[in-house]
Amino acid sequence: MVAGVLASAALAGLFARGAWALGFLAFVPWLRSLDTTRSFAGALLSGWGMSVAFTAAAFGWFGTAIGSYAQVGTPAGMAVLLLAAPLLQPQFIAFAVVRHAAGRRHGRALRAPAGASAWVAAEWLLPKLLGDTLGYGLYPSALLRQAADVGGTAGLTVLLLLANEGLASAFAHRAGRVRDVAWPLGLAALVPLLLAGYGQAALSRLADRPAPAERPMRVGLVQSNITDYDRLRREKGAEAVLREVLDTHYAMSYDAIERQHADAVLWTETVYPLTFGHPKTEAGAELDQEIVGIVRAAGVPFVFGTYDTDAEGEYNAAAFVDPGVGPLGFYRKTRLFAFTEYVPAWLDGELLREWLPWTGTWRPGTGARVFPLRLRDGREVPVLPMICLDDVDTGLAIDGARLGAQAIVTMSNDAWFTADPLGMAMHQTAAAFRSIETRLPQFRVTSNGHSAAIDRTGTVVAGTKVGERTLVIGDLPVGEPPATLMVRWGDWVGRVAAAFLVLLAAVAAFRAWGPRLDDAPADAPALPATVAVLPPLARAVAGLLRAFARGSLLWMAAAFLVGDGSLPSNTLALIRLFTTLCLVPELAAWLVLRAFAARATLESEMLVLTQGRQRLAFPVTEIAEVTPWRVPVPGAGASLRMASGERLHLVHAHPAALARVLTDARGGASPTAAPLTFTTVRTTTRRGWLDHPLVKFAGLSFLLAVPAFVLHQNINFGDPLGEYHAYGPAAYLTGFALWWASWAIGVVVTAAALRAVTEAGTLLSVAARPRMAIAVRRGLERLGLAVLYLGMPAWLAFRIYGG
Repeated sequence: MVAGVLASAALAGLFARGAWALGFLAFVPWLRSLDTTRSFAGALLSGWGMSVAFTAAAFGWFGTAIGSYAQVGTPAGMAVLLLAAPLLQPQFIAFAVVRHAAGRRHGRALRAPAGASAWVAAEWLLPKLLGDTLGYGLYPSALLRQAADVGGTAGLTVLLLLANEGLASAFAHRAGRVRDVAWPLGLAALVPLLLAGYGQAALSRLADRPAPAERPMRVGLVQSNITDYDRLRREKGAEAVLREVLDTHYAMSYDAIERQHADAVLWTETVYPLTFGHPKTEAGAELDQEIVGIVRAAGVPFVFGTYDTDAEGEYNAAAFVDPGVGPLGFYRKTRLFAFTEYVPAWLDGELLREWLPWTGTWRPGTGARVFPLRLRDGREVPVLPMICLDDVDTGLAIDGARLGAQAIVTMSNDAWFTADPLGMAMHQTAAAFRSIETRLPQFRVTSNGHSAAIDRTGTVVAGTKVGERTLVIGDLPVGEPPATLMVRWGDWVGRVAAAFLVLLAAVAAFRAWGPRLDDAPADAPALPATVAVLPPLARAVAGLLRAFARGSLLWMAAAFLVGDGSLPSNTLALIRLFTTLCLVPELAAWLVLRAFAARATLESEMLVLTQGRQRLAFPVTEIAEVTPWRVPVPGAGASLRMASGERLHLVHAHPAALARVLTDARGGASPTAAPLTFTTVRTTTRRGWLDHPLVKFAGLSFLLAVPAFVLHQNINFGDPLGEYHAYGPAAYLTGFALWWASWAIGVVVTAAALRAVTEAGTLLSVAARPRMAIAVRRGLERLGLAVLYLGMPAWLAFRIYGG
C-alpha cells in the first residue's frame, strides 16, 4: 500500500507542475493498492496516507510560505502543512472509504463512479483552503481545459478519476481475456479524446462568434514588485514606504494612460493600506483626495485594493473611482484566508491571538457585485471584481456572470509565495478557469507576479514573470458572453455527485426494505401467454413507431434540462407536444401489435397459436431452435426456427422462460442459463409494485401535483381554494387536471430518461462484463426507482422551500 501511495504522489506532483498528461494515470498505483484493501480501516488509512503524500508532493511550496509568513522556518511550516493535510485534502479519505464501501455493497460496476462522486462531493461540501482540485492540472492543454464551461473543474476531476479507474482495471485484468482489458482501456482512452473533441468544438464556436463592434477594452495592470512591506517599514518608516508605493503606481499609471492609451487602470490588492473614503486622520484624508485628483487628471477609471469600514468592522476591499464622479463604491472581499485575514468565531480568543499575533480581523463581504466601469471612450462596461482567494470560488464568478458582468477584474498579493513561485502559477491557473467557466475575459494584477490579461478560452494573451516591475497592457474584447452550462446550472457537479451518493445509500435501503427484483425463475409465465406473431415488416413498423415515441421522450427530457424553461411552463403546449410525439406513435405501435396478437398455449406437445377463429399448431419436436432477440424491438421476444427452415417471430414478455419450456417439451436438455443477450438480461428482473405504471405515472404525479397546485393557488389567488371561490368547481377541477397532466408528463419523461440510463448501462455490461450484467441491471433499476420516488419530491420541496 505504501509503495502505491508514494508512486501516485510522485506522479501527481509532476502533474501539478505542468505534466498534464500524467493526470490520466497518476493514481493508478494507488487504486491498485486500494483494490487489495479488505477493511474500512485499511481504506481509511490509505486515504489519510495519500492526502499527506499528495500534499507534500504538490503543495510543498505552501509549507515554505507558512514558515515564512509565521516566521518559524520552513521545517516547522512543512510540519504544520503535513499535520493539516487531511483537512486540506479531505477528498482522498472520502474517496477511499466510499469507493471501498461501494465495491462491497454494489460491486465493481458502481465502485468507480461512487469514488469519483465522493471526491467531488467532499470538495463541494468541505470547501478547501486553496480551492484546488485535480481538474486544474489540465490547464496547460488548451483543448482539454475548455470542457470546464460544462462541468467546471470538478467535472474535469471526475473524468480524470474515471480514466485512472479504467487504466487500473485494465492493469488488474492484464492476464485475462483480451475483452476484459480492452473495454476499460478503451473507456480510459475515450476520456481525453472526448475532452479534446469538445475543446476543438468550443474553440471553433468562440472563433466564429461575431467580433464586438466596439474596440477591445484596454486596461493597464500595474505590477510594482514592491513586497515585504514589514521590512521596508522597519527600514524607511511607514509614511516613506506608502509614499514610495503611491509614487511608483502614479508613474506607472501615467505611462499606461498617456503612452499606452489605456481605458482603465488596475492596481493590486491592499496597495493603499488605509480606509479609502473613510479616513481616520487628516493625513489619510489628504491622501484620499490626492488619489481622486490623480484619477480626475487621468480621465480614466481606477480600481485598486484598499480597506473599507463600517460599524461591523473592516474589510479587504476594492475601490472604484471614476474620473467624473469620484468614488463609486467598494467591493468587499468575500473569501478570506483563514488564520491570516480572519479566524473563525468559534476558535477566536485571546489565547489564539497571543499564539498567532499576525492574524487579521477582517470581515467577509456579502458576495459578488458588478460595477460599471466607464472607459475613456465613454463606454460603460459592467465588471466583476474579485480579490485574491475569491478567484478560486467558482460560485462567485458564476454569480457575477448572472448579474450581467462582461469582464472580470482580479487583484491579488501573492508575494508570500515568492520563495516557491509554483504557488503563484497555481493561483493564476485557478483564476483562468473562472474565465473558461463563464467565458468572461479577465484582467488580473498582482504585486510581483503573475499579472495577466486572460481571454475567454483561459489563454494568457499578455502577462508577466515573477519578480519584475512591469506594466501589462491587456487588450481584450468585451460584450455579452456566450451562455455556458456552468452559468445556467451553477457549480452543479458537486451537488449531483452528493445526490448520487445519497441515492446509492437509498438503493442499499431498497435492497433491505424495498420491492424485490429477483431473477426470473424457471417457472416464469411462459405458456399460456398472449404474444404477437410478427412478420418482418410489422416488426419493423412497430419498432420504428416505438423508437420515435421513446426518442421523443428523451428529446423532451433534454429540453427540460438545457432548454430555456418555456416548454415545461406552457402546460397546454406540453400536453399537445407529448400527445403528438409520444402518445400517438406509441398507440399506433400498440395497434400494430394488437393486429397480430395471438394466444399461445402448449397442448399435447403442440405449440398452438390462436387468433380469433384461426388456429395454428406446431409440434414442439419440429422446433429446432428458440433464440431470444438480441435487441428487444418492438419489445422482448424470441425467434422460433423450425426444422423446415421456417421462422416465427414472437413478442413475448419472458423469452428466456419460453425457451426453457419449449426445450423441456421437446425432450431436450433444459439449459442451466438462457443465452446471455441484452434481451435475456432485460427480462430477468421482476417488477415490484413501485414500478407499476399506475403507481408511477398516476399516483406519484398526483402526489407531486397536489402541493404544486396548492402553491399555485396561494400565489395567484391568495388561498388554496381561491380559484374555486372565484370561478367555481369546474374551473378549479380543470385547473388541477391540467397540473396533474403536466406532472404526469414530467414523471413519464423522467422515467424515460432513467430507463435509457438503465438500458445503456445494461447494454454496456452485457458487452463488457456479461457475468455482472444482471447485477448491474438490478442496481440501475433500483437506482432509477430511488431517483424517481425520492429525487422528484426532493426537487419539488427544494423549489418550494429552498427557492
